[in-house]
Amino acid sequence: MNRPLSLGFIGGGINSAIGLTHKIASQMDGHFALTTGCFSRDKSLSKQTGQAWGLQDDAIYTNAATLLEEQHAQMDAVVILTPTPAHREIILACLEYGLPVISEKAMVASVTDAHDIAQRVADINGQLYVTYNYTGYPMVRELRERLRRGELGSIQHVMVEMPQEGFIRSRDDGSVAQPQEWRRVDGDIPTVSLDLGVHVHQLVEFLTDKRAEDVYAINSTFARVPNVVDTVNLISRYGDDMVCNYWYGKAALGYRNGLRIRIYGSEGSAEWLQMEPEYLRLADEHGNIRLIDRTAGDNTVANLPRYCRFKAGHPAGFIEAFANYYADIAASIRGEPTGYSLSCDTAVRGLEFLEKAQQSALTSAKVEILR
Repeated sequence: MNRPLSLGFIGGGINSAIGLTHKIASQMDGHFALTTGCFSRDKSLSKQTGQAWGLQDDAIYTNAATLLEEQHAQMDAVVILTPTPAHREIILACLEYGLPVISEKAMVASVTDAHDIAQRVADINGQLYVTYNYTGYPMVRELRERLRRGELGSIQHVMVEMPQEGFIRSRDDGSVAQPQEWRRVDGDIPTVSLDLGVHVHQLVEFLTDKRAEDVYAINSTFARVPNVVDTVNLISRYGDDMVCNYWYGKAALGYRNGLRIRIYGSEGSAEWLQMEPEYLRLADEHGNIRLIDRTAGDNTVANLPRYCRFKAGHPAGFIEAFANYYADIAASIRGEPTGYSLSCDTAVRGLEFLEKAQQSALTSAKVEILR
C-alpha cells in the first residue's frame, strides 16, 4: 500500500449536501488523507468544518487562492466542491499549479466553460477527474462487463430514470424546503440537468459504450420552486439504432432517489435499482428471470476483493460506491489507471448532450448531435 495521497478540499463545508460524503469516501480505503481545506468563505464555518475533521487551524482557509498559493507543494490533488457555477475559475487555478483536480459533477455549468477547461487540461497534460460516483457500485460494473460480453445480445433499448421529490415534498406545516440559491437559477442548461441529467447520461455511455446521435426533450415545472425546470423527459437515438428514454427530476413524490436502469437486448434484459444496489435482475431469451448479487458464481467484477469489504449479506451502499470511485482516481493519479476514473472528456460530452436537449425543449423539435 502506497502512502495516502495528500488531499485538499475547496468547498464542502459541514453545511453542504456532499462534503461529508467526499470526506468519508476519499479516506475509506486509505488512498487519500485530507490535509487542508477552504471549506467555506465564512471563516467560522470553514474553521468549524476543519476542526471537526481533524485539521490544525493553520491548514484551514477561507480563501481558495491563498490555500493554493501556500499549500500547492504539499498537496497531491484538490477536490472542488463549491456550487457548480463557481467551478471554472477554481479548476483553472488548480491546473496552473499543476495539481490533479477531482471535481464534483457536472464539472462546470456550460459547454463553453467545459471546452475551455478541456483545452487547458490538454495543453498542460493535466489530470482532471469528475465524480460520477454511481459507476462505483459493484453491480453496475458487473452489468457493464456482462453487456460487453454480449450476454444480452445486441442492445436495443435503454430506459434510465432518476426521480426525486426534493422540490415538491411538503413539511408538516405545508411548506416546501427551498433549495440553495444557485439551484433556483437556470442557465444555458437547467440546473436539474447539471445535477441529475449528467449522471443518467454518463451511466448510459458507461454501460453501453455508445454515443447519442439526436435528442428530443420536454422540460416541465411541476413543483413549487418557481422559475426553474424541475423535470425533464427525453428520448435519444444512439449508435447501432439503440434507443434511450430518460426521465429525471425533483417533483416525483415518493422517490428519495429512484435511480433505475433497464436495458433490453435481443437475447435478454437487465435491471438495476440504486435503492437495491446489491442485485441485478436478469431475464434470458426465454423470459426466465433471476436475481444475482455479488456472490454470483459467474460474476467477473462484483465479487472481487476490493468490493467485498465485508461478507455478502451485509449490503454496501452509496458511500462505499463513492469510495470505489475514489480508489480508481487514486490509482490514476499514481499512474496505474483502472479504466474507471472518468475525465473532463466525459463531462464535455454530457454537457454537450444536455445543451442540445435544452435546445430541443425550447424549440419543440428533435436536435441532431454531430460527431
